[in-house]
Amino acid sequence: MKRNYLIAIVATVLVLVGFFVFRGTSASDSSDILTAVKKGEFRVEVETTGELEAKNSVKIMGPGQVRQFQIWEVTLQNIVDEGTVVKKGDWVATLDRSEFQTKFNQKQIDFEKANSKFVQTQLDTTLQMRQARDELINLKYGSEEKEIILQQSKFEPPATIKQAEINLDKANRAYEQALENYKIKKNQNVEKMREVEAELRKVKGDFDGMNKILESFNVMAPEDGMVIYEKGWDGKPIKAGSRIGMWEPTVATLPDLTKMQSKTFVNEVDVRKVKPGQQVSIGLDSDPDKRLKGVVTKVANVGEQRPNSDAKVFEVLVEIDGTDATLRPSMTTSNKIIAQVLTDVIFIPLESLHTQFDSITYVFKKEGIKTIKQEVIVGETNSNEAVVLAGLLPDEKVYISLPLGMEGDDVTMLSQLNGKRRKKEQREEIAKDTTKRVQPNH
Repeated sequence: MKRNYLIAIVATVLVLVGFFVFRGTSASDSSDILTAVKKGEFRVEVETTGELEAKNSVKIMGPGQVRQFQIWEVTLQNIVDEGTVVKKGDWVATLDRSEFQTKFNQKQIDFEKANSKFVQTQLDTTLQMRQARDELINLKYGSEEKEIILQQSKFEPPATIKQAEINLDKANRAYEQALENYKIKKNQNVEKMREVEAELRKVKGDFDGMNKILESFNVMAPEDGMVIYEKGWDGKPIKAGSRIGMWEPTVATLPDLTKMQSKTFVNEVDVRKVKPGQQVSIGLDSDPDKRLKGVVTKVANVGEQRPNSDAKVFEVLVEIDGTDATLRPSMTTSNKIIAQVLTDVIFIPLESLHTQFDSITYVFKKEGIKTIKQEVIVGETNSNEAVVLAGLLPDEKVYISLPLGMEGDDVTMLSQLNGKRRKKEQREEIAKDTTKRVQPNH
């Protein structure tokens, strides 16, 4: 009877051991799904994809002045190949001038009309003033004749003398009135000439300006450099047939390749981590073995929505250290922005973290032959790992993947874990005291 009882106890123990061993091994089909909890330096990094561009560049502009003629867009007819090295004054592109040409032709007609009006007014006023001067001369002669008659009538009867005096007075008054009228007419004609001259000058100025604008439809390089196409509203480089807005009539740029920067966009979740002055590790898709260093110089305050994306992103500019002759605009970069460096912290892979009810974060931790669902408090994260503020100790083992058959198990909360650890520490203290007491005195 006693023997049977012992056999039953042993069998029960073996079943329990087998259960836990089987459960532990079933949860870990291979050792590579387990990882050790690490302690050390942790980098909070924001990884983005960017595009190289020159920090400074000279813009090649189209004829933005056409806005004053109510022309808001112009079609790009032809342009040199992107990457072409040009000299100052070389041809770069040709814009469609047909709409502007119509307005130019009308302005040419207006100029010819204004010029004709100016010449006609000039001739009219010249003729009027000549007639007025002739009239003055004749009146002056008439006055002198009346004066001679008066002088000759001094021996005539008083009535004749009086009549001669009246006639002289009338002649003088007619001359004086004509002289005043001449001055008024002269002022009138001067103002009339000023008016038509101003009108002609304005029309001529518009015409000359339009003539220069017409020439600028052939876009020339303002400096030496390599031509890089401007990008349109959709983020794609412009090409023949593209419409160029005249509010920002940039056709292409001539970049300064001695100082480059990576233009990238950070999502609204990570942008709070990014600040000017942070160091950046930069890789090139065109040369995977090359690593560059840079620094964040600008973080946009306002987000934007990029094409083919529903999420808001913020523009971030990263200036590249030094000069590299192999760098070219539009090269794709992979940027690792080092937002923060934490020392002496505990961290695990992101794959080890799971969430329950959107509030409790836990891991599957190996504890002896058992596997438990353990609550953890998570701190900063990067693209691969997360800092654990509470719930794990260095070198403990956690699962990277979900162990089989443990989805429904209860989560061991931190309060329970702390209680167990306190009890374990108390047991260790008692064991130490007991060991001290039983040791023989020497």
